[in-house]
Amino acid sequence: QVQLVESGGGSAQVGGSLRLSCVASGYIYSNNCMGWFRRAPGKEREGVAAIGSRGGSTYYADSVKGRFTISQENEKSPVYLQLDKLKPEDTAMYYCAASRTLACLVGRWSEADEYDSWGQGTQVTVSS
Repeated sequence: QVQLVESGGGSAQVGGSLRLSCVASGYIYSNNCMGWFRRAPGKEREGVAAIGSRGGSTYYADSVKGRFTISQENEKSPVYLQLDKLKPEDTAMYYCAASRTLACLVGRWSEADEYDSWGQGTQVTVSS
């Protein structure tokens, strides 16, 4: 079992930046895909970005492409999500998730059901 702890959320103004971190502990070597999801009040959970553990391929939702950057140095390193050019619609609880499946490789990185470990979430609030 993998434990995930997010940090780095907070408040920012429109156009500002935040950096989210996700630290994993436990048996992390089985993770094939690390993802960030978010849920805004009254909305469905949305896959934001993901990174494959082998090769480091990255994937983004169209709504954040060009503004958010996911990164991870190696399998033992934290997973970061750099949020730039923030918009009010980015306001949400952000969750880190780990998948042991090949979700990243088969185009299913944004499917929550592919992930079996989740963090508690960190709140991001963007105001104008």
